[in-house]
Amino acid sequence: MAKVSMTVNGKAVEKEVEDRTLLVELLREHLNLTGTHVGCDTSQCGACVVHIDGKAVKSCTMLAAQASGSDVTTIEGLAGNGELHPMQAAFKENHGLQCGFCTPGMIMTAVDMVNRLGNDIDEKTIRAELEGNLCRCTGYHNIVRSIEAGAKAMAS
Repeated sequence: MAKVSMTVNGKAVEKEVEDRTLLVELLREHLNLTGTHVGCDTSQCGACVVHIDGKAVKSCTMLAAQASGSDVTTIEGLAGNGELHPMQAAFKENHGLQCGFCTPGMIMTAVDMVNRLGNDIDEKTIRAELEGNLCRCTGYHNIVRSIEAGAKAMAS
């Protein structure tokens, strides 16, 4: 058993888990943060993206013990003071989701993208950056538009 301690969405967390427990399992099954989804178990779909110390990471490829000591942000941790994060609001306003399964990972990836590349990102860059995130419903058009709008909203 491994004892893990980290900050998740601004709250200190300490749990004892099996050594082989993945971060996504810790979040979903031990902390009840079910917004982080498991879509493929092979690190290809991006539904499980969270931020570890401010960087996007696929939580299905990381052991919970590896995240010990880190600051973890999930989709539930983006909103604040009863207000959606600008990227979440942009996805809502621009119809950037259909079934919603991929949406948390898309949003977490998009926030990381804007944080790394700035608010003035073009469609080609957005599409290239989304290569690790799969959506089986939308065809990506409205996702790209949502990220463009969210990036601009994050600037203000």
